[in-house]
Amino acid sequence: MSSSPIASSSHVAATPQTLPEHLERVPDPRDPRGVRYPLAGVLAVAVCAVLAGARSFAAIGEWALDLDAVHLDRLGLDRAPVESTMRKLFARIDAAALDAALAVFTWCRIRQIQGRRVIAIDGKTIRGARTTTSTAPHLIAALDHATGVVVGQHAVAAKSNEIPAVRDLLAGFDAADLHGCVITLDAMHPQNDTAQAIIDAGADYVFTVKANRPTLLAALRTLPWKSVPRGSQSTQHGHGRRATRTIKVIEVPTLPSWPEFTGAAQIAQLRRTTTKLGKKTVEVVYLITSAAHHDATPADLAAWVQGHWAIENKLHWVRDVTYDEDRSQIRTGTTPHVMATLRNTAISILRLTGRDSIATALRHHARNPEAAITCALTC
Repeated sequence: MSSSPIASSSHVAATPQTLPEHLERVPDPRDPRGVRYPLAGVLAVAVCAVLAGARSFAAIGEWALDLDAVHLDRLGLDRAPVESTMRKLFARIDAAALDAALAVFTWCRIRQIQGRRVIAIDGKTIRGARTTTSTAPHLIAALDHATGVVVGQHAVAAKSNEIPAVRDLLAGFDAADLHGCVITLDAMHPQNDTAQAIIDAGADYVFTVKANRPTLLAALRTLPWKSVPRGSQSTQHGHGRRATRTIKVIEVPTLPSWPEFTGAAQIAQLRRTTTKLGKKTVEVVYLITSAAHHDATPADLAAWVQGHWAIENKLHWVRDVTYDEDRSQIRTGTTPHVMATLRNTAISILRLTGRDSIATALRHHARNPEAAITCALTC
């Protein structure tokens, strides 16, 4: 399956700005003869229904049937599509093309952090879509640290894994947009090929290094960290605990014995000390980055690593808990992927409109369809 391309920032001004106009870029899989509902309108209704908390086709169809003529007209429809229509249509949609169209919609709405866009990439399995004859779809998403907005998604091939899928996702971005970005990835991904793909795009990487790279991890552990001055330290309080993060950063050694890693410029030791109910725990994590010291201070690296987990807290957790994704029984064709994309889009729209509590926003929109439609059309 193809990755989800993202339009170059140089083309943003010429890109349609409203959600329905972006949705018009998605190919319609139906025979033009006898089509009663424009695809962009059906997709717009689905996005708005998910903004109102809909979790299933039945819920989307019921929400659509409650709309009056004015609401439908705003979404480009003259009648409400029924559940069966949407279920059959979404099973045939090119999910990658839908991801691409919505990635363009969100990309031009994210912002930079200290002059750079910082993008987290991580994967999630849609467990409820597993059947006796097929595995559950696994999707990787790219999320903007600053806004919590999804800017790309890609389906992992059935007999593959996240590692090559990340490179496919990166290949779908326009190089002009990735230039100067920082890409954060977890411990699965410190691979030379992935590092090269990020560097070729003009971006920098930040990888966490763990036991799946034993030679590199052993080399990091044996460095004389006790003699390295502390780069930065921060302490946070919350949920009955105190967490102190201390980072030490040095340039990559030039020793002949040092394991080569593509583009590496700095390495770091991040120590997390957590105290809760009088019990102290210490975790030590090692990092490797292509960002040079003049582009990434120790405080920057610590913030990027901590910010990476926004993809779990602001996206995957919301889909699991608020939308109950893992118990969804939607399984036919591309529908699990399409529904995940609709959830991503709804969450992104709510983040862009300043909503911190997605659950609260969904309850508000469930009571007020006008608010949901306005939110989607004016974001």
